[in-house]
Amino acid sequence: MDSRFFTEHSSTKFNEDLEAIRTTTLEMGGLVAHQLAQALKAFSSGDSGLATEVIANESKVDSFELEIDHRCLEIIARRAPAAGDLRMVIVCMKMASDLERVGDEITKIANMAIKLLESGNLKMGMHEVKFIGQQVTNMLATALDGFARIDASSYGDICEREQEVDASYGSGVRSLVTYMMEDPRSISDAMNMMWTLRSLERIGDHVENLAEQIVYLVEGKDVRTEG
Repeated sequence: MDSRFFTEHSSTKFNEDLEAIRTTTLEMGGLVAHQLAQALKAFSSGDSGLATEVIANESKVDSFELEIDHRCLEIIARRAPAAGDLRMVIVCMKMASDLERVGDEITKIANMAIKLLESGNLKMGMHEVKFIGQQVTNMLATALDGFARIDASSYGDICEREQEVDASYGSGVRSLVTYMMEDPRSISDAMNMMWTLRSLERIGDHVENLAEQIVYLVEGKDVRTEG
């Protein structure tokens, strides 16, 4: 842990507690990143078993959030942290919440993959799924790396990528609407693909939240109201 942002403590246990919640948050992020990769692979490879595995692992993500919340509340109650220490505790709780929501969206993607694999129609919107999937995967990796290094310098890049995700999402929705208008038989599959794109777009939003929280951790600045 970079001591520039945290109070020096006479209690070694306090330092260990702070490092533990940061490590656990990073472990949760790693699991979520793995889940996202597996869900996208299920789409690209046509592997419904992989999608089912992603759904089964959702409870592990939920358990991480509960563990982090418990540890953070315990630190607040017992240690009354201040300054950078308090920011670390707050950020870990907020990041766990956003990561849990990312996990929810990943589960939705896995469910949509199973439905589309059953119908045999994975062509509509796949270009956008691959593009947005790669973007949000990179965004998540960048955010987690920034948190690991306590470095907020990637905030601008993540925001720019999120705008690209929004644009691609809009393009994908318009394309799917055209499919539905031209062939009413495609409506069910097109809607499932649209929900997939929506979940990916929502993941981008949550990852941007992670980046904002890292700025708050490092600089003590709330950037949510900027721009």
